[in-house]
Order: sequence, then C-alpha cells, then structure tokens
Amino acid sequence: MPSVIAPVAALLLSVALLLMGNGLQGTLLPVRAQLEDFGSLSIGILGSFYFAGFALGCLLGPKAVQRVGHIRVFTAMVSIASTISILHSMVVQPELWWFFRGITGFCFATLYMVIESWLNEKSTNEKRGMIFSIYTVINLSVITVGQMMLTFASPLSFTLFGLASILVSVAAVPIAMTCAPAPQPLTVVKIRPKYLYGISPAGFVGCFAVGLANGSFWSLAPVFAQRADGDVSAIAIFMSVAVIAGAIGQYPMGRLSDKIDRRKVIIFACLGAAASGISLTVVGNYWEPGILIAAAFFGLFAFPVYALCVAHLNDNVEADGFVEAASGLLLIFAAGAVIGPLIASMAMRFFGTDMLFAYTAVVHLLVAAFIIVRMRKREATPIDERVQFDDSVRVAQTVSCIDTSSEPNDDTASDLGSSKD
Repeated sequence: MPSVIAPVAALLLSVALLLMGNGLQGTLLPVRAQLEDFGSLSIGILGSFYFAGFALGCLLGPKAVQRVGHIRVFTAMVSIASTISILHSMVVQPELWWFFRGITGFCFATLYMVIESWLNEKSTNEKRGMIFSIYTVINLSVITVGQMMLTFASPLSFTLFGLASILVSVAAVPIAMTCAPAPQPLTVVKIRPKYLYGISPAGFVGCFAVGLANGSFWSLAPVFAQRADGDVSAIAIFMSVAVIAGAIGQYPMGRLSDKIDRRKVIIFACLGAAASGISLTVVGNYWEPGILIAAAFFGLFAFPVYALCVAHLNDNVEADGFVEAASGLLLIFAAGAVIGPLIASMAMRFFGTDMLFAYTAVVHLLVAAFIIVRMRKREATPIDERVQFDDSVRVAQTVSCIDTSSEPNDDTASDLGSSKD
C-alpha cells in the first residue's frame, strides 16, 4: 500500500483538504441562506449556479491547463475558490451569492480535472484501480468530515466561512511544493451527445435524471433537514448519513450489475430511491428519528445510480471511447443538476419543504419506467462483452479537455444508435 500511495501522496493530501473545505461550504451556504430568509427558490438558484459553473469549467477550464500547466492552474483555482468563500460571509445578498457560487463551480470542475488527470498519469495500469479506489474513499470521507464541521460554530458567524477558506487555501501547499513532475498535456476529446444517446438512451437519460435528483439533494437537502429540526448538528448528521450510505451502496450494486443485466440493478436502485424519497416526505410528520433511517436508505439507493448508468453506457462504447463517454455524461449530469434545483425549489415554495424528496421520488420513478420500456427493445449486453464496474467508476467523474468546436458528423453514431438501448 505505501508503494502505491507514495507517488501521489501530495496530491491526495491536497484532495483531502480541498474537498473537506468544499464539503463544509456546500452544506453551510444553504443553511446560512435559510437563516437569512433567502427563500427556497433563491436557494435552489444558488445550487443551479454552482452546477452551471461546473459545466462551464468542464468546457473551458482545461484549456487554461493547456496554456499554463497543471500546477499554475491548480493554485489559481484554489486561490479564487478560497477568496469566494470569504466573500460569501462579507456580502450576504442572494444575487451576488448566485454569481459567487457559479465561480466556485467553475473552479472545482477545473480542480477535479487537474487532480484526476494527474492521478491517471501517475498510476500504472496495475495500480490505477487501487489508487482511484483510495481517491473515492478520500472523496466521500472528507466531504463527510467537512459537513460535520458545521457543528463547530454558528452558521451566522464568520468562523465557518473562514475555516472553509483556510482548508481550500492550504490545499495548494502540497501541490506547489511537490518535486514530482507535472502531468503531460491533456488529451482533447470531442463530446457527441447524439452519439452517446444513440448508443445507450438508458445510460444517457439516467445520468441526466441523476443530475435532476442529486443536484437538488446537494442544493436543498440542508434546508429540508433544517426545517425538520432546526439544530445545526442534526443537519450535518443528516447529510453525512446519506453520503456514507451512498459510499457503502456503490460497490455492492456495481458488483451485482457485473453479473446480471445492469438495467435491472438501475431499476432496483431507482425504485429504492423513490421509496426512500416518499418515506422522507412523510416520516418527519410522524416519526422524526425515522428521518435518519430514511436518509440512509436514500443515499444507499440514489447515489450509486450515476456510476451504474456510466457503466451501462460503457458496455456499448468502443474500446477507446471511455474518456469521451465519461466526460460527456458528466456534462449531461451537470445539465440536469442546473435544472433540478430550480424545479425542486419551486415545488418546495408552493407545496412545502417536504416536497423536495417527493420530487426526487418522481424523478426516480420516471427513470425506472423509461428503462423498463427500453429493456423491451433490446437484450442485455452479454456479460463477457461488458466493462467491469470498477473500470467504469475510475473514469466516471473524469473532466477531460473538451473540444467545443462543432460536433462531428453523427451518421455513424446514428447507425449504431438504431440498435442500442
């Protein structure tokens, strides 16, 4: 294990600090906004701007890396993200917070791209899976730690914003001081949405729907937890329980999907997420301790759906198409995550805070229904022709350098798409 971690130790330390700060800020902002009476719609827009910035970062951020290199871009994005955290505490205005949140999304998309391209290059084929597994564990663990830091001080004080800024700022130190050479220039990929939809409508629509549902969760679940129980520690625990459960559920479902039709596992996960969403909608009115149980089941079922959809689409792409597919699906997810918080916040505004998870339940039920229809049109990919779930997870969140010029001819894609699910 030490020999595997040593070449990327500085990078993983930066990741831990960076995502800890982002985890704290991601939960802190909706809570503070609710205390400032922003309203559910304004808070939903706050989440949408983050994912809009993230999508823009996927498109434009990597071009900065091609111009000045990984290390300079990393330090620049960390500096901007740290500054924005402080600005949130200095200027408490909804419209400015939307703008700030969009900048943060742009910064973190670019940072993810630097981190993951660096990990890819420093990993041998034999060790890449283990390194990315460690990266995933760190990702989920430190986000949870960051969320629990919400209990350290009042959301109305400067302290938590300052702490988030410090964590993000210090994340630049291991990278800036490393003696390891920076990665080689990025490989450019061209995203073809029509092609991706053509080869797997189920995977494409599933990733978009995950954006609709999970984007709403990250943006508005702290508001839901805050309304259910005004205690800040209860909000942190609610979010952490869902994230931990999501981490636990990902690999068992992924392994199961390697053995049976992945679409059946996606349907199972969506139905479980829908049932959990319905439970969260009603349980707080009758049995408040049940909120955490329902949150755990929501995370267990809802969070693995994205990786399952990526794996399903990867079963149908060419051997050299995984990076394009992963990058394209990440943009599709981001598009859903821009729209989702707006719809969910409108539902919460007119029908009450409990409608957040009623909305996610509807989304998951629609995805399950869509995939059931698609299953009637095509047989499952044979097991011996599938990509292993672990390999799909490794590239599922990759942010590559995307060519934003006109989309290539999709005639071939259309031909392929006519027989795919």
